[in-house]
Amino acid sequence: MKRNFLNIQTLGLLAISIGLFTACTSDDDNGGTTDPNPEQTNSRWITVAAAKMGTNPGDGNGGTLIYSVSTEDAKDPTISINAFDNGFIAPSNRTARLQSSEDGNTIFNISYAGDTGGNYTKYTVGGGQNFTQTGSAISIAPYVGTAPRWIKLFDGDNTGAAVYVDTEHQFDDNGTPDDETDDFYTHTEATIGVVTLDLVNSAINNFEEHVVPLSAEEEAQGYYFSRIDMPTLNAAGDKLYIGARLSKVDPATAESDSDFEILGSKTIVLDYPSLLNPQVITSTVGHGNTNGYRSINSFEYNGSVYQANQSDPEGSHILKIDANNQYDDTYDFNLDDALGVEGAYILAWRPAANGKAVLAYRHNGSAEGVAGAQGFFALVDLNAKTAVKINGIPDNTDLYLFQYQGFVVQDNDIYVTQAPVGQNGNIYVVDTETGNVTKGAELVNITGSHFIGTF
Repeated sequence: MKRNFLNIQTLGLLAISIGLFTACTSDDDNGGTTDPNPEQTNSRWITVAAAKMGTNPGDGNGGTLIYSVSTEDAKDPTISINAFDNGFIAPSNRTARLQSSEDGNTIFNISYAGDTGGNYTKYTVGGGQNFTQTGSAISIAPYVGTAPRWIKLFDGDNTGAAVYVDTEHQFDDNGTPDDETDDFYTHTEATIGVVTLDLVNSAINNFEEHVVPLSAEEEAQGYYFSRIDMPTLNAAGDKLYIGARLSKVDPATAESDSDFEILGSKTIVLDYPSLLNPQVITSTVGHGNTNGYRSINSFEYNGSVYQANQSDPEGSHILKIDANNQYDDTYDFNLDDALGVEGAYILAWRPAANGKAVLAYRHNGSAEGVAGAQGFFALVDLNAKTAVKINGIPDNTDLYLFQYQGFVVQDNDIYVTQAPVGQNGNIYVVDTETGNVTKGAELVNITGSHFIGTF
């Protein structure tokens, strides 16, 4: 029998909401003495995020709701989670971009778009729909606008970083400032802005703007940075890597050019925490974008940063940036080759501490579902450079993962949500060491909506 996880049932979980849960001490049968060595458990909150339909199935523009359960309940297929009816509304005009603390006890949110766009709030997780705002709110909109692209840096849950880019085409007046007819295009200037946010004290740490050029040859051909996202801190904590997308104009007309050669993947590197001294590094292995979309796109592992790319003509790669802050072009990990598909496109991913990751992807052979191309999950090994589709997570044409955001990592386990658009699904727990998959709690869906991960 399914057990509906209703609000009143969640209240009993409040007693174990702080830190990693430990089992209660118990009295023995004879004297009521306390066990001096209580059994330790490894439980934490798992927060499920649900994205409600706005106008079209899978658009997520109707708002984001969140609902938390313990790891025990997350793994229990008899539990039924109805986040759409019982969840807490995460403030955001469109799909919220959520982050969570490593222990699962705090949710960080920056509202996306609309009148409240750019507002940062954080919440203590209390089980079920119980999310209590803690600390003061602050707006980063004056620095990076009302639709900020932000993520949490992995520095002990202390800092977030948000970025934007503004572009302007530049022209030479050909020595005739009063005559525009002979002006000609020279390049497109890209100005980036980066703000770092104190997540603990809800305060701005730093903000810097820079004009970041490409090479003179690339700029003359009309290439420029059109989007940046996913700042990632290196292992030494002294550099910030920012993923980037390139676009192009026709230099003869300054009109958008969509049919162009895809250049080597690029990353903007800043000194940290000063956010000064911008440099651009380029991969010779991967081509295409490194800015990702909704989910964190690069992670530090074993002293290097591993970064997914998208829109690569040869299929997505996972690229490696070494401790010298340069791409390691001896590391060639191509998802097309590893998965045996064509046009692999990494939608989201997250590694565990063992260097093995769960990765959401689509490919050229994906069926077209109600919201877009069908998504799949794969198990990836960064050291062996292997990837295999996870068959223990069911396939469905309407499994839409383009907006997927969150993975919970607990030791070697990674928790994901699988629910096709408008259909019920489940939490699945992947043991990255063995590849075993556990079917967990049921996710109750509503028409046109979907789930965007665990936190």
